[in-house]
Amino acid sequence: MIEATSFAFWAAAPAAGAGGGLSMMLPILLFIPLLYLFMIRPQQKKQKQWQQMLASIKSGDRITTTGGIRGTIISMKEDSMVIRVAPDNLKLEVARTAIASVTQEDSSKS
Repeated sequence: MIEATSFAFWAAAPAAGAGGGLSMMLPILLFIPLLYLFMIRPQQKKQKQWQQMLASIKSGDRITTTGGIRGTIISMKEDSMVIRVAPDNLKLEVARTAIASVTQEDSSKS
């Protein structure tokens, strides 16, 4: 059976950590800069490198699209380009944003 005096003792006790609002906010405040350093900043850097790669492409460069198609750039337009795909020399028009990587054509290979 529960005694009335022990129940009154626990009911009257103050809540632990009631004055620790700052200590509860500290992990959240530390999480925000870590989120920026480990997730947002690297993604922005990668996006900037990709934009520079797209700006520097020219006819004759070998590219790989995001879909895995590899080809050589024949001609370029403002927002798309025509590539030649081996082995049948198919010509495909692809959007600039679909380019995943660029490999400059070696002049000694021909």
